[in-house]
Amino acid sequence: MKGVYLVEPAVGLYAFSCFLIFPLMQQFIYRRLWEDLTNTTYPEFDNVSRCAKNSSNNGSSYHEEVQKQASLLSLYSELFSAIPSFIVTILLVAYSDRGGRKIAIVMPVIGTLLYITGVLSISYFQLNIYLIIGCSVVSSLFGGFGTFLGGCFAYVADISENDHQKTLRLAGVDMILGVLAGVASLSTGYFLKAAGFNWPFVTSLGGLILLLLYVFFALEETVQKVPRDASVLDSSSQDLAIKQMCYGIYHVFAGADAKFKTILVLLLVAFITFTFTNFGGSSLITLYELNEPLCWTEITIGYGSALGTTVLLTSFLGVMAFSYCKVTQTIIVLVGFLSFMSGMIMVSFAKTTTMMFIARIPMCLCAMPFPILRSMMSKFVSKAEQGALFACISCSESLTSTVSMAIFNSIYAATVAWDSGFVFVLSAGLCIIPSILIGVLIVMRVDFSTKDKQVLISEQGLIQDHNDDAGVIN
Repeated sequence: MKGVYLVEPAVGLYAFSCFLIFPLMQQFIYRRLWEDLTNTTYPEFDNVSRCAKNSSNNGSSYHEEVQKQASLLSLYSELFSAIPSFIVTILLVAYSDRGGRKIAIVMPVIGTLLYITGVLSISYFQLNIYLIIGCSVVSSLFGGFGTFLGGCFAYVADISENDHQKTLRLAGVDMILGVLAGVASLSTGYFLKAAGFNWPFVTSLGGLILLLLYVFFALEETVQKVPRDASVLDSSSQDLAIKQMCYGIYHVFAGADAKFKTILVLLLVAFITFTFTNFGGSSLITLYELNEPLCWTEITIGYGSALGTTVLLTSFLGVMAFSYCKVTQTIIVLVGFLSFMSGMIMVSFAKTTTMMFIARIPMCLCAMPFPILRSMMSKFVSKAEQGALFACISCSESLTSTVSMAIFNSIYAATVAWDSGFVFVLSAGLCIIPSILIGVLIVMRVDFSTKDKQVLISEQGLIQDHNDDAGVIN
């Protein structure tokens, strides 16, 4: 039976399964550390009474210590899993150019299954909370969220007929992430209040199993695998595969003139620096909401997380609207940067629940730069090298997000006692760097609306060079 060429359902299932537990993880760690450090049960009160209670019995010092330890635990977890995830991401997504896109989609799902199974065991059997670090390391051996998205983005690039369709479908993937992640985040607070931590973990496992069934039995492969006799799968053929993967990534940057490489590097650095500021600042919002003076409950955190993920939907609508109005892609990216910066500054000064919700409004377009930058970079390579390009993008995104969360968590741990909002101001300020890089492209008058033959290499030439050089490797 012929399969379907729709990767979007897989993205939706993965987003729902992951974001059902992502908002819970910081709360889970926070509560377990509270019980371990204070030898008391976590206070189950509404916002006002809990904050008032903490203020009257020296609970503020407890909150600061728990916040510090929670951010450090997140730091250790990210650091130990960063290198394995980086290596696996670049290998899997690059290998998908010859071995098929589905391997880059399936492997991180298996890793997430193992991670959630480990966390469920820690929760159910009341094991040491620091075992979460081991779960993160094991999961990273199968790739991560960036690996999954890299495979999906390369899949979309394979089936897109033109650049306009590619841009909209890449933005559509981000939109699906936002919608399903928002639904999952909205339900986590009620799920936690009604059933505790264990049932959300079980539900997430069920969603991931359903995802694997869809990919294995329904999703059609877009890459024709090179036929090979099973008897010749020796070490030399494996070495050749690794060489071809590395060459594909090298050829993306080395197969063109200086102007080509300059533009591509500027785009990639802009993507990396924005990923650094975005992931670093956004990863600490839940901890900030748990701290005084907000002291949000699980229900309020669920609403906040859901509202935060809707930026992917509003950003998708923004991309469609700007594209319809013929706004240049560089301007769309700058608008996204400005949206993020204004939102982060408002978050840093939000001291009430109302202000915290209002702060999400200016961030409604902050996810626009991600699909636009991916689409802009994708125009520079042939279809035969989309996997290599998205391997670079995905591993850069994975490594950058890991490093940024580690750095921002350490900064938050050092500054939470005197100014818990400092990291958000820092995140907004660092966003000036990618804005300057995009400004350089505007000054260079690079036209991304069509393939400029003097800037972009012709598709036929890229494929021919790739085949010729692959023969040299053989």
